[in-house]
Formats: sequence, C-alpha cells, structure tokens
Amino acid sequence: MDGLGSNAKHLKKRLKKKQNTGKKASLTKVAHNEARKIAKLKAKNSMSIGSNGQEDSCHQSGIVKAKRNTSRPSLASASREVASARSSIIEGEGNVSSDFMSKQSSFERAKAAFSWMIAPVQRESFYSEYFEKKAFVVKHKDPAYYKQLFSTNNLDDLMHNHDLYFGKNIDITSYVDSKRETHNPEGRAVPAQVWSMYNDGCSVRLLNPQTFVGSVHTLCYTLAEEFSSFVGANVYLTPPNTQGFAPHWDDIDAFVLQLEGRKHWKVYAPRCPEEELPLNSSKNLERHELGELILETVLETGDLLYMPRGFIHEAQSSPDTHSLHITISANQHNTWSDFFKLMLPGALQVATEEDLEFRRTMPRDYLRTMGIMYSDSRSAARDKFLEMASKLFDKLVDCAPIDAAVDQMAKNFIHDSLPPVLPAAEQKMSAAQKAKWNNGKPPLVELNAEAEVRILSRTACRIVTEGDMVNMYYINDNTKTYREHDEPFSIELTPLEANVIEFLLTQYPKYIRIKDLPYEGSIDDKVELAIMLFQKGLLLAK
Repeated sequence: MDGLGSNAKHLKKRLKKKQNTGKKASLTKVAHNEARKIAKLKAKNSMSIGSNGQEDSCHQSGIVKAKRNTSRPSLASASREVASARSSIIEGEGNVSSDFMSKQSSFERAKAAFSWMIAPVQRESFYSEYFEKKAFVVKHKDPAYYKQLFSTNNLDDLMHNHDLYFGKNIDITSYVDSKRETHNPEGRAVPAQVWSMYNDGCSVRLLNPQTFVGSVHTLCYTLAEEFSSFVGANVYLTPPNTQGFAPHWDDIDAFVLQLEGRKHWKVYAPRCPEEELPLNSSKNLERHELGELILETVLETGDLLYMPRGFIHEAQSSPDTHSLHITISANQHNTWSDFFKLMLPGALQVATEEDLEFRRTMPRDYLRTMGIMYSDSRSAARDKFLEMASKLFDKLVDCAPIDAAVDQMAKNFIHDSLPPVLPAAEQKMSAAQKAKWNNGKPPLVELNAEAEVRILSRTACRIVTEGDMVNMYYINDNTKTYREHDEPFSIELTPLEANVIEFLLTQYPKYIRIKDLPYEGSIDDKVELAIMLFQKGLLLAK
C-alpha cells in the first residue's frame, strides 16, 4: 500500500517511454546511461559539498546535487539569498486582544486565538507567505505577551501538587560535546530530584502541559479548529548557557513562544527536496549533517519563532539566564499522504467488488518480463502488462471513496482531540452548568419543544457511516491525556437521528427550536433526541 503512489508514478513514466520505438528508444537508453555516468562523475568530484564542507546525507540517499561555486563572494551571496527566501525577522507590537474566548463561535475563537499568537503577522499572510515555506521570528518587545500561558512557578507547583512521572510527563535531557542523552530515573518526578538535575545542567521538558494547565488546554483546544488537526504542547526549561537537545527536525509545525529568559536559536533549511515537509522526525543530527543556516537569532521573553516541518534547529540558553519556552505543535500526520493511506485500501476494495478485471489472474509470463531487473528491456508482453496496469489504476482512481476517507480522518481527529473548553456564556447553557445541586435538592433540567439548541461546535462530533452502521464520534468524553482510550467514543444512530445531527452541524452557530428539527417523528421524539444529545454535552440550550 505504501508504495502504490511511487509505483503509479513509475508506471506512467514507463508507459510514456514505451511509445518511443527503434532508434529513438535506443538513443533514449544511451542518453540515460550517459547521464548516469556524468552524475556519478560529478558526485565523485563534488561529493555534494554542504555549507559545512562535509558530505551531505541527501547525497548518501542517492540524491545528486549540482556542484557549488566555491568562490567566497558567490557563496556569501547565495547564503544570503537562501536565508532571505527561507526566513524572516519581524518587529512590532501584537496589538491583538488575547481575549479570544469572547467570540461567539468556535471557528471565530480559533481565528482570534491564532491571530493573537502570531501577531503582528496577519493570518492571511501567514498562510500565503510562510506556512510550510519559511521560518520567521516575531520580536514583540513585550515580555508579558505570552505570560499568562505558563511559568517556572507553574512547573514547580505541578510537581508538588500532581503525580508527574519521568518519561510520561517529564524528561530530563542534556546535550554535551555533541552527545544527546536522556537521564530519566524511574518513577515519580519528585521536585527535589528534578531541581537537582537541573542545577547539574540538565534541561527539563514537560511533555503535556495541556493536561494540567487550563490556559494551555484552552489555547490548544481552540487552535485545533484552525488547523483541523490535534494541537499539542511541550514546555522546555533550560539552565543558563546549556543546550538540551541535538540538532534535529520535527514532523510538526512548531510555534515557539518564549516565556522567560533568552535563547539563542539556529535554524537550517531542509537539506534537499526529499526532506521537505517530512512525515517523521529526524534522528539526532551530527554537526556535519546540518544544512544551510538560514536564521540565527536570540528569542527574548515575549518573542515567537515559527518553523515548518522539516526545518533543522538547535537552541542554547544565554550565559546569564535560564530559558523557558513552550512549543505549540500542529499538523502531525495531517498530510495528503495520510489521507491516501486511508483512501487507497477502500478504493481497491470497491474496485475489486465492482469490476471483474481486478479479479482476473495475472499474466502467466509476468514474472519473466516485469520487475526491476527487466525495467530497461522491451517486449510486447511487457508493454501489454504496463498498459493493463495503467488502465486498472485509472479505474481505481474512479472508485476512490474520497468522502468516506475524509470521515475517517475526522474520526482520527475526534480521537486525538482534547475535551472542549467553553466560554463562560456557553457554560451556562451546557448540561454541566444547568444541572447543579440546589438547596439540598437534585437538579431538574427540562427541555421542551420551544427550547432553542445548537451543537457545541462544528468539530465536536462527526457522523461516520461504517458498513451497515451509522456512528456519531464525539469529543466530550475525551480526557486531557492524548488518546488515553484505545478507541474514540461513539454512539450508534439511526439514519433519521444522524440527519438531525448533520443538520445541527451545518446550521452552527445558529440556534434551532427543538420543534423545528428535521426529524420524522412526533414532537416528543424530537425532545427525547435533544435531551439525549444535551445530556451527552453536545448541545447548548437556551
């Protein structure tokens, strides 16, 4: 399954190539062989020299780069051009309210939260100029800009008041003499032990602050709707004049918010196209494996650094002060590749069930004409095989269950999600607030046909058809620990019930009278369905 995309690309190239015949085909083969010889010669002479003068690891993967001009003026000019194209430093005040929870809908809150975090960069400019393309720094010149999110005192309080465990909640790390080490003891992270290792020069990483700190939970939950992706966070506390991690790249879009102190950052461009927007994080990189340095800056308290997936980075605290920053991360496993991994098996299943050609036996001679060892040969049998494979692949595309695959992506998003955070005004209309013990009596919450209801948010639940079942997956029962439960929470619905929830989702953020819900049943049936959804925390009522 993983190789289907590359095989399809190879197949199309081969079909195009087979149209050439006689002398043209012969010349193509000769040109191909000569090109390989020239590439090998160039590689031998240049060794794909990187900015550090060492052999580039992209070359080790079979990627041949053009030999660079080694004259100093040209190299310096090229470096400046690369840095300018891949990074920016922006100065200016945020001037955007941090009170994003006052907005009236979840998507308005998401836009406002993101706009506040990256200000003065405009949201539209971020996506058109920077997203997945360029790193940038915002110099807010306001030490209090992100102050409400987290502090070293918060970390100390967490260790004293919560059961934090090494490896699960806290990592102790160091990077000395180009060697990255993790020093996690067994068991609970006792404050005295953590601070002792910190005083010895180790960095402290809090892996899931959103689990324990309301402000971080609120920001991450709110931003998830901006990206249609789980948004998480890590907090990093580094002693003065130390570095806790080796140079590396991450598989997430990283927003680094400097909370205390200062940190000296170096950001390097991806080393080759194949390492742009990676699906997995890198190993710890050696000094000679780094790419082109495109950004070097000191983050002061209140500053922001954005790095797209795949940008190599390292950071060291200043000699005279500690550093505390929080990294907000998004878009892990949220790529077209991840989507196709879900869609292609479904496409093959549909095609196999509906088209006899997919169930026919392979040609008797295909093992003698197909495969890498035969890739440069020509025969009628090979041409026929390639033509048939291309024909079936085109049919496979036509059978792709695109919407069903999107629903599966949404199901994964629901599973990843943090539990919802509501503004104060919406909390008053939720089941949690309306159903409170009052004057020694249990609460009685009643909904009637005239009550107005709306869904919690556009991403609070998802209707997914799976076989003969219609399931509603929802986030309300999720915990603050990432995927603490093996499967997402769900309720099986009838098609008529599913239609009502889809209607509420499409009408969000409007309130709808219960009696006006498009449910083919009595008024009492509509009220009963609304009460069920309200008690699950999925509806607000007024």
